[in-house]
Amino acid sequence: MTTSNQAWPSWPVYGLVDDIVPIMLRCAADQEPFALATVVKVVGSSPRRMGSEMLITARGEVYGYVSGGCIEAAVAEEARQCLNDRLPRMLVYGEGSPHIDIQLTCGGRIEVFVRCVEAGSQWLSCLAAARAGRYALEVSTNLRTGEMVVVGEDWPASIGYRCRYTPPTRLVLIGGDPVTLATAMLASHMGMEVVLWRHHGPAELPHQVSVSTYLAGSLYEGLGSLKIDEFTAVYCLTHDLHLDVLALEQALPSSAFCVGVLGSRSKREARAQALQAHGVSRLSLSRLRSPAGIAIEAKTPHEIALSILAEVVSLSRSEAHGLFD
Repeated sequence: MTTSNQAWPSWPVYGLVDDIVPIMLRCAADQEPFALATVVKVVGSSPRRMGSEMLITARGEVYGYVSGGCIEAAVAEEARQCLNDRLPRMLVYGEGSPHIDIQLTCGGRIEVFVRCVEAGSQWLSCLAAARAGRYALEVSTNLRTGEMVVVGEDWPASIGYRCRYTPPTRLVLIGGDPVTLATAMLASHMGMEVVLWRHHGPAELPHQVSVSTYLAGSLYEGLGSLKIDEFTAVYCLTHDLHLDVLALEQALPSSAFCVGVLGSRSKREARAQALQAHGVSRLSLSRLRSPAGIAIEAKTPHEIALSILAEVVSLSRSEAHGLFD
């Protein structure tokens, strides 16, 4: 984050904000207009994909980024002007750009559309409801006027650019060992919504661990209260076959985009037989990531956590969760 009253930062800390939706909703709640800059076209190489966005508040705060640091300061200045004159603008950088003093190190060309968003915009109310209800929302931007509406309304697609806003990835971790704690800590740092459930666990988490939700009750209560959706991944890290089966028989037939379990390959067959005995179909069972994580020869809790989160990110991308045009 930076402000117009400060020099452009030496380090791009603004780019560490991956999810700008909470900032949008905060501005809306504060009745503060903001400018939104979106990468709407990429030709050749680019460090950021189409749909990447940067938000600039009326106070000059900047969140997110649209390139590898080559154009952010210029885009932020254009955004501040947009907030003053309320006129949208299409910015072109790289090959064929009028900004010959700004070079893209990747050698490509990107087009960034900047528009002013009023705090009372109807689509922001819809976005708030979508975030609260954990469902995706598609928003179309008119590249002539800058007006934004929820897709589905009467809006000419030929002059619009669509962005799909999805809820943050929710990671449900069931367990209480060092791998569970390391995974929870790293996932929280990555901006995931972490739910940690330890069967008959202690009342409090260790002070080093911060999660969205901690549950210490019996797994026999069932996972139904978690309302597992398509943006949720579930990992059983209990080292207990009985508890694994108890949780997995509910998680595997659910809408979760990823279900994994910690454990050796030697236990895979016994676990599969137990799950089938509990009525889990072969189709549901085929979704199980066992052992959990991608193969990186991980040994330590943090290394295993890294392998699990790499798997979660990879599968979330394959399910096309995110922005698109």
